[in-house]
Amino acid sequence: MERIYSKSTLRDYWELYPDSEQYLKTWYETAMNSIWRTPNEVKQTYSSASVLKSGRIVFNIRGNAYRLIVKINYEKQWIFIRFFGTHVEYDKIDANTI
Repeated sequence: MERIYSKSTLRDYWELYPDSEQYLKTWYETAMNSIWRTPNEVKQTYSSASVLKSGRIVFNIRGNAYRLIVKINYEKQWIFIRFFGTHVEYDKIDANTI
């Protein structure tokens, strides 16, 4: 089972963007109940996810209204939340380095 660092970060995001709450909770539950060993396994669960370098994955949240970037350590089954924001905010960052 994966360990996500940290759920409180997700909570902070859905308090800032209340319409994302149920979507983030669903993503969290799915990720916690998945064993992803490769980016391809993530894509089997979330076909719209984008695989970036350095173990980063971008998830479209709420019909692509928001973007969630995580960094996954597949060996240890750890997921680190790197960014959450609107599509406009996402366009202002470098998803490969955040």
